[in-house]
Amino acid sequence: MRANRLREIWAAGKPAIGGWCSMPGAFSAELMAAMGWDTVTIDTQHGMIGYSEMLAMLQAISTTPTVPLVRVSWNQPGEIMRALDSGAYGVICPMINNAAECAAFVQACHYPPEGFRSSGPTRAIVYGGPDYHAKANSQILTFAMIETAQGLANVEAIVATPGLDGVYIGPSDLSLGLGGPPGQDSDAPLLMTAFDKVLSACKKAGVRAAVHTNSVVYSQKMIARGFDLVTVGSDTRYLRSGGREVTDMRSWIENR
Repeated sequence: MRANRLREIWAAGKPAIGGWCSMPGAFSAELMAAMGWDTVTIDTQHGMIGYSEMLAMLQAISTTPTVPLVRVSWNQPGEIMRALDSGAYGVICPMINNAAECAAFVQACHYPPEGFRSSGPTRAIVYGGPDYHAKANSQILTFAMIETAQGLANVEAIVATPGLDGVYIGPSDLSLGLGGPPGQDSDAPLLMTAFDKVLSACKKAGVRAAVHTNSVVYSQKMIARGFDLVTVGSDTRYLRSGGREVTDMRSWIENR
């Protein structure tokens, strides 16, 4: 089976950097993957991406060495298995609040006896290799999102879930859940305390800690804080950033 490069990066003691796709489109996913990220996540929760588009984007990412992940829209076994059967090498599951929800998520990602994933890796066996069935449980990554006050309170029990590989912090929802404003790249003390609680629990349990960020500078701070995976930028962010040139050009024309 094709090795999961994220596991190799972590085994070498290095952090990983990721990109994020919210817009549907195989070519945009290919462009993101070709930028040199260690992983690119296809967002089917808040992104504008349906199943057929996700499949095409997974195929596009596979033209590069980048590891394809999918954030599913909810903790639903059928949706999780469909993403994996399509060739995702890991799943990020939102709104995990307790150990029972985490166990259900992880088991949906794993074949028996570790879980209850149904056999049918239609595209995954093409991408992963003919021994996919035998090795998938050891290569596929499972990330439970901690983004609520309840999830934070239960983080020690969540990270103790057998087969869980990591926790992925959704900072905007977590801030909301703790009574703060939504947003990215916050240094609010309450949020930083929550981050450190998650980091501590992950380190003690031997699982990876990941966080969604919106800039290189903040990503570097999070790596220094101890995170193993940081999402640095997204297709929508880069499009908006490039679009600022239009505003600059318009201002120049109007003021010349």
